[in-house]
Amino acid sequence: MTVFDDLVGQDQAIAVLSRAAAAAGEVVAGGRGAGMTHAWLFTGPPGSGREDAARAFAAALLCPDGGCGHCDQCHQVLIGSHPDLESVRPEGLSYSVKQTRELILRAAGAPTQGRWRVILFEDADRATESAANALLKAIEEPPPRTVWLLCAPAPDDMMITIRSRCRLVNLTTPGTEAVAHVLATRHSVPWETARFAARAAQGHIGRARALALDEGVRARREAVLSIPRSLTGVGECVSAAERLVKTAEEEAAAATTALNESETSELRKLYGEGSTGKGLNRGLVRGGAGALKELEDRQKSRATRIKRDSLDAALLELVSFYRDVLAMQFAAAGVELANDDLRFDLDQLAKSSTPEETLRRIDAIMQCRERLAANVNPQMAVEAMMLALRP
Repeated sequence: MTVFDDLVGQDQAIAVLSRAAAAAGEVVAGGRGAGMTHAWLFTGPPGSGREDAARAFAAALLCPDGGCGHCDQCHQVLIGSHPDLESVRPEGLSYSVKQTRELILRAAGAPTQGRWRVILFEDADRATESAANALLKAIEEPPPRTVWLLCAPAPDDMMITIRSRCRLVNLTTPGTEAVAHVLATRHSVPWETARFAARAAQGHIGRARALALDEGVRARREAVLSIPRSLTGVGECVSAAERLVKTAEEEAAAATTALNESETSELRKLYGEGSTGKGLNRGLVRGGAGALKELEDRQKSRATRIKRDSLDAALLELVSFYRDVLAMQFAAAGVELANDDLRFDLDQLAKSSTPEETLRRIDAIMQCRERLAANVNPQMAVEAMMLALRP
């Protein structure tokens, strides 16, 4: 067993990373280490395991045995507690230049255990332009034992000056059988359920795991995929849009409420709320007002991001539905239907509409995604999409 065993269907990437980890060991021992570089860019579609691959590579760099998977070093990296691993994920809509400069300062420190200092930057494409420029300077002139691992959906999502200085690791979408095998063998999921989840998730490993193990996730999927047959009139379209947006808001609230309260409470304590002593409490709380406002802004941005991600996931479910309809309309032999469990609904819509109408509906969903990314009011954007999906 090694740290790379969980990278499903990524044999080519595993080979590259394993060789680089071996070369990194040569560098630590005083050798040349050809094949090792200080900056890496992990790309691939959602669910391909970009962050998992980067974290496994971090473990391989910090492990004396190149990622054995069972030593203390590997265990600490995989659970996120290794002192030489700095893992960063933008919680809000973007990653600011201030946050990037703070990250660069932390990255400049020497490794505490004598091997490497690894910076794992998830969703690096969310860095603002000024943040990306600051990141570029750090990548151009890194400390000798610092390694940057950047993750983004595609190379073009990063500034050309950054990606030209990184070694690219491109991950692919794993096949249905490979994902189902992982669910069945590592999570004890019955084979039929594992295959259903892998097929419905279209190779997205995290999504497949959630579908297989969480009944609530399956219920939400069913609710989203019931939308096409419910759009019988304008009122039904408006109602469906309202339900979709409300569900996204509820998911965002559920994910952030407890965390927000904890963060706010900790910050208030840090600035002395509840402290005793003449004039002490008032002065420190007043001094922390700016920090509290900054925290509230970050929390609002995080909630917006979670809501947008939830909506986008639902829209992609709808895209997969109409993609299956299109496949049936063209009688595409050998094409696996992501929503084969809804074959009756797919068949009904395929017979009652034309391929041109199906393509128009897919375009309407993709346009809604673009509008949401451009900060259009979610209710308005989703309502317009639902009206376009109506038969």
